[in-house]
Amino acid sequence: MSTDSPRPETAPRPGIAARLSRMIALPTVSAELDTRGMEPFDAFATLLAELYPLVHERLELERITDLGLLYRWRGLDAAADPIVLMAHFDVVPVDESDAWTHPPFAGVVADGWVYGRGALDDKGPLIVTIEAVENLLAAGFTPPRDVYLSFGGNEETYGAAAQEIAATLRERGIVPWLVLDEGGAVVDAPLPLVPGTAAMIGVGEKGVLTLRLSARGEGGHASTPPALTAVGRIARAVDRLTPGTFPPRAPAAITRMLGLFAARATGPARALYRVLGALPPLTARAFVLLGGEPAALVRTTVAATMLAGGTAANVLPSQASATVNLRIALGETVAGTVRRVRRRVQDSHVHVEVLEGSEPSPESATDTAQFTLLRDALAVSHPAAAAVPYVSMAATDSRHFHRFSPAVFRFAPLAMSAAQRAGIHGVDERVEISELEHGERFHRELLQRLQ
Repeated sequence: MSTDSPRPETAPRPGIAARLSRMIALPTVSAELDTRGMEPFDAFATLLAELYPLVHERLELERITDLGLLYRWRGLDAAADPIVLMAHFDVVPVDESDAWTHPPFAGVVADGWVYGRGALDDKGPLIVTIEAVENLLAAGFTPPRDVYLSFGGNEETYGAAAQEIAATLRERGIVPWLVLDEGGAVVDAPLPLVPGTAAMIGVGEKGVLTLRLSARGEGGHASTPPALTAVGRIARAVDRLTPGTFPPRAPAAITRMLGLFAARATGPARALYRVLGALPPLTARAFVLLGGEPAALVRTTVAATMLAGGTAANVLPSQASATVNLRIALGETVAGTVRRVRRRVQDSHVHVEVLEGSEPSPESATDTAQFTLLRDALAVSHPAAAAVPYVSMAATDSRHFHRFSPAVFRFAPLAMSAAQRAGIHGVDERVEISELEHGERFHRELLQRLQ
């Protein structure tokens, strides 16, 4: 930490909820760029400049593609490797048939909460980052090394802006000392019989693979169908892609996580988690039996998300297709996953096409100064939460950095209940105002503790 810069202890500026409300009111839906155009995204960049004048006065802003905002905060030591704090300002669409307590793009502030699409994913994590920087600038603080703020506007559509930002830094020979993006959160009772709260910090993330399964068949009148139609062939292929398609495997992050939880568990669970932490094959099988999130942590998941085929109720379609989304477990590959899908479908008439593929990340080590920095900042912002490594199941923009940066972590410093996490990409997304203040404090501490 700089010795000639003051260490502010003031509370965050009032009004963070109102500022987030204004961000939410801009419908930056990246999946609807073709219909909405760039206006909400340009308006968001303009709004940032209005809300955070010191950031825009003292940091260097570079527009990387139309949807990438890269800020550089010059530190005292230009030769030191910088840190990159990431977030994204695009959001997923809203199903108009869903019933929200408050309109999803109204940014309603009520009863200690901010409601709306993006409150948690990812405008809430973005605002606590830039809020901390603004507050530190107001206090006269200068970081000991460069700090980059990388904000992307198309993470929900696979992050081309963040990819270009990462490529730009790499081409300039910049290797970040630390990259921090969204991913984990502060959660209650993270596993059965484990009391208290835990800050789940993603030390790796699963890969993403989207496939299209397609088949052709004889068209004609539905009154005289063949034994196997194009729709039937695709339905059979999807049915063969069961949860057991991919074998379970417990990565090192999961066994480390269980070791930490063993110390906090009560009764027989303490011995159980200790044994599971020491025996990864047993851990993998146990997590599969638990189902849900635990099962997804230890194996590649597969889910059909879209089906297409047919033009009329009484006409046999000549072609049909299914879109399948897979999240690839650490230690596996895109190519190997595609081969396994083809073997499992076991039908040469079903064409398997890769629409998008991203390899799983390597795991970032936790016995490092970078992880210690995160843990120390957490001790101030969320003192009751233990820092626990885990594997992020959703894709983040940080995946574009993990091939050349040694320490990439995925964590939003906000407490989220199970109901709140269900609101991400769902209904009634919301964030508690007090958590925005805690998140801002986390980033202030992290930046002040930099060396």
